[in-house]
Amino acid sequence: MLSKNIASKVLEKCLITGGDFAEIFEEDTINNSISLIDNKVENAIGGRNYGIGIRIFKGLKSIYAYTSDNSLNSLLDVAYKAAVALGKLEDGKSVILNDSIKINNIHNIKIYPNSIGNRDKVSVMKVAYKSAKEFSNDISQVSVSYLDKDQKILIANTEGIYVEDRRIRTRLGISSIASKGNENQTGFEGPGGCKGFEIFEEIDPEYYAKESARVAHTMLHAKNCPAGNMMVAIDNGFGGVIFHEACGHSLEATSVAKGNSVFADKLGQQIASTKITAIDDGTIPNYWGSMNIDDEGNPTQKNILIENGILKSYMIDKLNGRRME
Repeated sequence: MLSKNIASKVLEKCLITGGDFAEIFEEDTINNSISLIDNKVENAIGGRNYGIGIRIFKGLKSIYAYTSDNSLNSLLDVAYKAAVALGKLEDGKSVILNDSIKINNIHNIKIYPNSIGNRDKVSVMKVAYKSAKEFSNDISQVSVSYLDKDQKILIANTEGIYVEDRRIRTRLGISSIASKGNENQTGFEGPGGCKGFEIFEEIDPEYYAKESARVAHTMLHAKNCPAGNMMVAIDNGFGGVIFHEACGHSLEATSVAKGNSVFADKLGQQIASTKITAIDDGTIPNYWGSMNIDDEGNPTQKNILIENGILKSYMIDKLNGRRME
């Protein structure tokens, strides 16, 4: 990852045309995925993605540039081209980076996925396949997927932030299809988290496999739902996805700052039932979606978006925060 010396030189180059903020986001990620259908490995893919993004603000104007060449000359060239796109040359500014920022690591990783061979990963998948397939004679097909991700990041900006983090994610997906005549029904379970391969010592793949098969089997033999207006109860887990698509995007500053959200200018107002409280919590240890820091280098926190039906806050990034001032 970039040294503090190189990062500060690149950031200083970003400010040569009067920019008031600049940042570097460096990423080195290893991805692995395996798919198994009808107990046969269909593919096993591994890859590495590396790149450096440079972002500059000048008031409400912004520009983003990127490269996969981490040499100093290349980075200075990219920073220069990005900067001159925002204006004419001016006196530069010095940048002092602070590497004393301490990250509270909430994700204790015991077994890094890259230390495990594909044979062991496939063994877990085959256990899940067997459990789902044997659940019922109605189960006509079972697909199992495995993925892991090891992402190293470095964030440096002109406010002095210089911080590194490592994000590990591991997940198993089981899809079961139950069939009768021309009818097919599907059940899916996808346990995962910000954990390493130790996740399979903490969860039971057989349980999730049977659950995916149970859902498919139950749906196949279920009666038709009655029609009409009814009360809806949203479960946790996937219910969060439903909320995210229905309301979450509208609470993001991307749309709020431009006045395109139904929730714009409604802070402190009643916008939902008093029974509704929505929390954006990025601090739950080892949970999918939690992080030590966000992609702007800020420690994650527990944000109350809606409390007892009252709109309390939005999800705000640095640029859109400026637009909302």
